[in-house]
Amino acid sequence: MNWLEKSMKSGYKINWSQHAINELDAIIEFLNIYWTEKELNRFSNELEKTLDIISANPFIFQESQSQKEVRRAVILSLNSLYYRIKNGSIEIISIYANRKKPKY
Repeated sequence: MNWLEKSMKSGYKINWSQHAINELDAIIEFLNIYWTEKELNRFSNELEKTLDIISANPFIFQESQSQKEVRRAVILSLNSLYYRIKNGSIEIISIYANRKKPKY
């Protein structure tokens, strides 16, 4: 699970904002407490696949309704990952539970 230093051979490099890192840490902490190892691995695999897709084709996911330069990818219907293309790479802005309302 090395999502924070993801760099694809034939795609965009992925960088994480400090805000997104903090949110990911909180999600992982929650999952470690309330989910089984199998569910945690499933989340990990889905996040990895989503990052691979974003790196290869960052325009595949829908644009945010409030900010057109931001795109949203849903991970297992429980979490959304918001990102944008910035300076030739992908910046992960936020990853959070879909029960919350985004702050931007």
